[in-house]
Amino acid sequence: MTAPSSSKPALRIRKAAVLGAGVMGAQIAAHLTNANVETVLFDLPAKEGPKSGIAIKAIENLKKLSPAPLADSTRAAAIIPANYEEDLEHLKDVDLVIEAIAERMDWKLDLYKKIAPHVSKTAILASNTSGLSINGLAEALPEDMRHRFTGVHFFNPPRYMHLVELIPTRLTDKNVLEGLEAFLTTTVGKGVVYAKDTPNFIGNRIGVFSMLATMYHTEQFKLGFDTVDALTGPAVGRPKSATYRTADVVGLDTMAHVIKTMNDTLPDDPWHDYFKAPAWLSGLIEQGALGQKTGAGFYKKAGKDIVVLDVAKRDYRASEQKASDDVVAILAIKDPAEKFGKLRASNDPQAQFLWATFRDLFHYTAYHLADIADTARDVDFAIRWGYGWKLGPFETWQAAGWQQVATWIQEDIDAGKTMSKAPLPKWVTDGRTGVHGKSGSYSAASNTDKPRSQHPVYKRQLFPDPILGEKFDQGTTVWENDGVRLWTLGDDGVGIISFKTKMNTVNDFVLDGIQHAIGIAEEQLKAVVIWQTGEPFSAGADLKGALGLLQAGKIDDFRKMVENFQRTSMRIKHSLVPVVSAVRGLALGGGCEFQMHSARTVAALESYIGLVEAGVGLLPAGGGLHELAVRAAQSNPTDPFEALKKIFETVAMAKVSGSALEAKQSGILRDSDVVVFNAYELLYVAKQVAISLAESGWRAPLYARNIPVAGDVGTATFRASLANLQAGYFASEHDVEIATRIADTLCGGVIERGSLVDEEWLLDLERKHFVELAQTEKTQARIAHTMTTGKPLRN
Repeated sequence: MTAPSSSKPALRIRKAAVLGAGVMGAQIAAHLTNANVETVLFDLPAKEGPKSGIAIKAIENLKKLSPAPLADSTRAAAIIPANYEEDLEHLKDVDLVIEAIAERMDWKLDLYKKIAPHVSKTAILASNTSGLSINGLAEALPEDMRHRFTGVHFFNPPRYMHLVELIPTRLTDKNVLEGLEAFLTTTVGKGVVYAKDTPNFIGNRIGVFSMLATMYHTEQFKLGFDTVDALTGPAVGRPKSATYRTADVVGLDTMAHVIKTMNDTLPDDPWHDYFKAPAWLSGLIEQGALGQKTGAGFYKKAGKDIVVLDVAKRDYRASEQKASDDVVAILAIKDPAEKFGKLRASNDPQAQFLWATFRDLFHYTAYHLADIADTARDVDFAIRWGYGWKLGPFETWQAAGWQQVATWIQEDIDAGKTMSKAPLPKWVTDGRTGVHGKSGSYSAASNTDKPRSQHPVYKRQLFPDPILGEKFDQGTTVWENDGVRLWTLGDDGVGIISFKTKMNTVNDFVLDGIQHAIGIAEEQLKAVVIWQTGEPFSAGADLKGALGLLQAGKIDDFRKMVENFQRTSMRIKHSLVPVVSAVRGLALGGGCEFQMHSARTVAALESYIGLVEAGVGLLPAGGGLHELAVRAAQSNPTDPFEALKKIFETVAMAKVSGSALEAKQSGILRDSDVVVFNAYELLYVAKQVAISLAESGWRAPLYARNIPVAGDVGTATFRASLANLQAGYFASEHDVEIATRIADTLCGGVIERGSLVDEEWLLDLERKHFVELAQTEKTQARIAHTMTTGKPLRN
């Protein structure tokens, strides 16, 4: 496979500046820093203390936010605080300037005039406005800068939300846009959607309308806010925060501001009458109840309970309402066409509410498609990536039967049931079966179907996020069993091993399958990548099978299963062809151990990796502790204990990294492992790394026979720290038992400090402790509890 190429040189962004250290500005700066882009964070000069005090405080605050904007908290120190009075010189060597100050056109225009003389002749300028006119902003810039200016709208929180809207002006240079698109996609890891310069662009125009329609119908059908959240969350393929919890998280004042922007800037919209905050939303804002940031909004915490606002009582009550039995039964229907038919036909107010919200969303989105977006695909991706929906509005409509739903919408328009009498566009009822098909997605503005972008950056996405009905080449199967599939994609000689189990857990079929697949690869291929077609990478060992063997008293079979686990990890490590693990999402327990034994791991930034066995009363026994002891000896042969200190706490407390960068900090990933910011590029990069290793003459590491260990002195030192934890009631007796066995394995057992052992010694020790722990009553109780509840048991 050859790397994608372009006739134009790539846009190189070494240094960036973010103007505005508010919530969004600081978090955009944090994410650019995650991506190793040197970033200067500007704000107004402080009236007291250091002049850059506002930016300094914002950078410090990044460490406290949850979810964490920084993928590794130590990176906060890399952000350069600055102010507009003393530090504009910084702008001379900056390649990208992102303005992220408050949504006031006059303030933004003043700032542009101030910075213009200091910005280099090649720097790209972008505004992170969520709805102001990009063309209007461009007019404040000197003429020679306008071709380098564009809108670039990140969604909150910038590290986690995949969407970035790119909004060109009439004058933005095409090369600037293509370069920025590649940078945002690969370096920053985003999904880029081009939006037209219309108020609130695509994501917030459709997303906020959906929330307004939901609020309107909440009143019409007299439903509680908690009932609406039960109906508009995971039950319909949307995030758990649903509607009103989302509003609380966003901030009710922010929500009201976006609604006001729609009211002010869209006077001719046929739905304009609805662009106003409901009375109860305005009432909450007046009381200072702005949602999560003030501790109260639609919901608030009362002791340990969550209470919800009851508009009729003008007070909070216990949050308990759920979807009605009828609606639960309808939403459980797999066929979307049948589901929507039943929703519309039902007399249940909750079903009627759901139909009404979907109907008005479809109506609005179809009516405005031509104005706001180039294609229906852009709308669906904007809503999926910016709002976390599983399907966009057009995908949902198409899946439910395009013409049937269109007929129902028209009937409701004619009957005066819809929020607006605006006609459905003629293309909706032209006999089509939808807006997504083999030739691309529909563009209402040009009345044609358009294929996906041909930008070279997308050649790096072998399996991009599919739009409804889209199919990609699934490759050629080389061999498979009930646990894994070994397959190839293209003719580059790289085999791909994918698991076939639920949550990609590891059972005997997976263990035997990996070993057999590697054997085939050694004969027929040049390298192997372990990659899953979805998340997670692997949730670890199949606990159900393990507990079954224990409860049946089949200890020999249990021991053999552990031996097979270790044998699989060692097969990965000592394969004659390089094995690369491509990790995204969870890589826990055995999944973590497989990547540890790989020649290289290529991990998506959002990878949550850890040896979590202590949480179920066990210790890692798929070779994980053995591998950590080997690494400690290699990094510090004279005193391996130093290298073990940090890793012992990570394993004994079953810590999971909050990102791939954090996994590097903890030692679960190596310095040589690769972090990829766009998860859709993961397989491409992993294949390139595997080919590179193969072409550079890969040889498996030699079997280690002289490994210096920390010995019984190391174990005793760890035990002393555990005694303090137990004395302070931070650890139970069984916790200490597990941690002591972890320490004993890492330190090489009851032998003198500095003794030399081989890998088999460490594997035997690991296996012995694992099997002995597994036979204890408390560990079996922990395993059973975790399997039943999904939560750890402290006993």
